[in-house]
Amino acid sequence: MKLHLSLKRKYFDEIKAGTKVEEYRKVTDYWSKRLVGKSYEGIVLKWGYPKTGDTEFVIERPWLGFVRKTITHPLFGPNPVEVFAIDVSGRQALKGGE
Repeated sequence: MKLHLSLKRKYFDEIKAGTKVEEYRKVTDYWSKRLVGKSYEGIVLKWGYPKTGDTEFVIERPWLGFVRKTITHPLFGPNPVEVFAIDVSGRQALKGGE
């Protein structure tokens, strides 16, 4: 099974260019159930919700794990939040990744 993540255009383009190596998901029950203790065959990163077969807006990467971090990011508001930092680099696992 692969983990599917839908992204905004900006983040999709950054991952595709190799300048963004982590994708963040806020630590919630929803994401905890999908990530903690799980292993996937790979990650499918999509710009929005493309039509089946529309490969221009889909990136596939190997599953390399995640780490929990506390970050400040405009998407999550002005206060620090705990996130799952999912490795989308396609290169090597994050140190301490699950």
